[in-house]
Amino acid sequence: MYKELALALGLGTVVALVFLKKRKSVLKAHDGWWGVGACHQGPEDDSIRPFKVETTSEEIEDLHRRLDQTRSFPSLEDSQFNYGFNSKYLEKVVSYWRNDFNWRKQVDKLNKYPHFKTKIEGIDIHYVHVKPKSLAEGTRAVPLMMVHGWPGSFYEFYGIIPLLTEPSSPDDITFEIICPSIPGYGFSEAPHKKGFDGVCAAHIFNKLMKRLGFNQYYVQGGDWGSLITTNMAQLEPNAVKGLHINFAPPGKAGLLMMLSILFGRRFPKLFGFTEHDVKRLFPTMEKLVVDAIRETGYMHIQSTKPDTAGRGLNDSPVGLAAYILEKFSTWTDPEFKNLEDGGLERKFSLDDLLTNVMIYWTSKSIISSMRFYKENFSKGLNQPHAKLPVYVPSGVASFPNELMHSPKSWVTQKYHKLKTYTPMARGGHFAAMEEPQLLAEDVQSFVKIVEKRKKK
Repeated sequence: MYKELALALGLGTVVALVFLKKRKSVLKAHDGWWGVGACHQGPEDDSIRPFKVETTSEEIEDLHRRLDQTRSFPSLEDSQFNYGFNSKYLEKVVSYWRNDFNWRKQVDKLNKYPHFKTKIEGIDIHYVHVKPKSLAEGTRAVPLMMVHGWPGSFYEFYGIIPLLTEPSSPDDITFEIICPSIPGYGFSEAPHKKGFDGVCAAHIFNKLMKRLGFNQYYVQGGDWGSLITTNMAQLEPNAVKGLHINFAPPGKAGLLMMLSILFGRRFPKLFGFTEHDVKRLFPTMEKLVVDAIRETGYMHIQSTKPDTAGRGLNDSPVGLAAYILEKFSTWTDPEFKNLEDGGLERKFSLDDLLTNVMIYWTSKSIISSMRFYKENFSKGLNQPHAKLPVYVPSGVASFPNELMHSPKSWVTQKYHKLKTYTPMARGGHFAAMEEPQLLAEDVQSFVKIVEKRKKK
C-alpha cells in the first residue's frame, strides 16, 4: 500500500512539474503605455488615419546647406572599406545626393502604396498596407506582415510587395501586405519611456493586425524583424498562422549544439552539417575573433550609449549616410570591404540607398532606432522569450552572406515546427531589398505548405 501511495505521489509530482513547466513556457506581454506622461485614462483612440510622406522646400534647403558645409577627411591609401566608409567614394555619394538625387520624386515613390497611422499604447504606429488589385474568383488574399530591421525601414519591402500582391503565376498565393515601421524607426513614433524591447513591439504589432480585422495571419522578418515576428508567434500562437524569417541567429546553446561545435568539423554528417555549414561555422579561431571585433563595434555603442553617438548622426546627414550605408556594403557581402566603392552599387541603386537614409534623416529617428539595441540587450541574453521554443509552423531562408549562420539542426532546437529551411543561392543581410524574387519564391513555398496547397 505504501509503495502504491509513494508511486502515486511521485507521479503526481511529475504531472505537477510538467504542468508548471508548461505554464512557464507561455510568453506573456502586458499592455504598456509608451506615450508622454502618465498613462492615458479611458479607452484608447483606435482610429486609423491615412498618412502621406511629405517634404518641404525648407527641408530640402536645410539638407543641401548641411551637405555643402560638410568637412571631408581623406581615407588611408589602399584602405578601401576596411577602416569604414571610404572617403573618396563618400564624396561621390554626397555629390550625387546634393546635385542629382530627387527627394520629391522619391517621396512620390514612397506614396505609391497607401500609408496609415494608428495609436497603440500611447504612440503612433505607421504602416504601409497594400491590398491586391485583383483576386481570382473564389480566392482570398492571405494577410502577411513584413517587419524590417536596423538600419533598414519599411522601404526595404518595396521591391517584394508587387511580387506577393500581384504574383505572375496563377498557382501562386496572393498576399495582402502590411509593413509597419518599428516604434522609433521612420514614421512610427518613438517610445517615451524606457524598456521598449522586441516583445513590446511584437505585442503592439499583434494588436495592429487585430485592429485591421485579421484573426489569423502570417509574419515575416529579417534582422530585428526576425526577433519581433518570432516574439509575435510566441505571444499569439493561435493568431500567427505561420512565421517566415531570413535571419535566425543561434538560440540557447543546448547539448546538441555544444556537441556539434566540438565535433562538427570532424563529423559533419553526424550533425547534418553541409559543406556551407562547416565553412561558416569553423573558420580559424583568429578569424572568428577578429571578425567579431571588426563587425560588432556599432552594437556595443548602440547597446550602451546610443544617445551620445546618435546625436552626432542626427545633426550630420553625411555622417548618417556613412554610418548607415557602410552596413549595406559589408552586410551584403563581407568581401565588399576590399573594394574602393564598397560594392554598394552592385546590389543597390544610390536612389534606393539614399531614400532609406532620408527616411531616417527626415523623421529624425536615428537615435530612437539605436536605442532599440540598448532596450533589448540591457535585459541580458537570458530573457524568457530566448528560452522558449516556437510552436507555430516556421520557415527559414538561409542566405549565404548573412551575418550569422545557423545550420538546420540548430534552428530546429528553437523552431519546433520547421516546415522549410532553404539554403539560398545568393544574398546577404538585406534579403528583401537585395533579392526580392528569391525571397518571394521562398515565402510562397512556405505558405503553400502551411496552407496545404497542392502542387500542380
